[in-house]
Amino acid sequence: MALEAPMAAEAGNPAVGGGPGGIRAADADRDRVAGILGTAYSEGRLSKDEYDARLEAALSARTYADLDQIVTDLPVRADVARAAARPAVAAPVARTNGFAVASLACGLGQFVVGPLATVPAIVFGHLARSQIRRTGEQGAGVALAGLVLGWGAVIVGVIFILIAAALAMSGMHAGMQMP
Repeated sequence: MALEAPMAAEAGNPAVGGGPGGIRAADADRDRVAGILGTAYSEGRLSKDEYDARLEAALSARTYADLDQIVTDLPVRADVARAAARPAVAAPVARTNGFAVASLACGLGQFVVGPLATVPAIVFGHLARSQIRRTGEQGAGVALAGLVLGWGAVIVGVIFILIAAALAMSGMHAGMQMP
């Protein structure tokens, strides 16, 4: 089984180290070879001592050529060989929008500092949802939670004011009727 060089070398870009085998291996490449060795050991193709020696060599390998020497005499299923030969490519993880986190923090902060955090919770929530639609970041649910907490506090505040006003009016009305 031969490990292939990364796509940059295959596409005609010069390979540092003289050839595809001279390209430095990544941790993910060493981990794949360690997996191949583990499979070979569990299938009885390697003794414990041979497995330990090859595993140590795999974990300290610097290039694809070093890794290739460790597994060339082992039979490998085609799907495992292809997976081991490809360099690892990590998919970027979409980050959570900062305004969404701020909105939720302000929404929860209302329970500690009172209504001072209500307006920032609403403003940050709307800013976050706008940015999330535009950029594709994560955090739509977090922003929505901040908005719900902010607008919920506004609604509860308005209801409280209306009830207080109604009680004040009824008290004034009752005070006017007493002789």
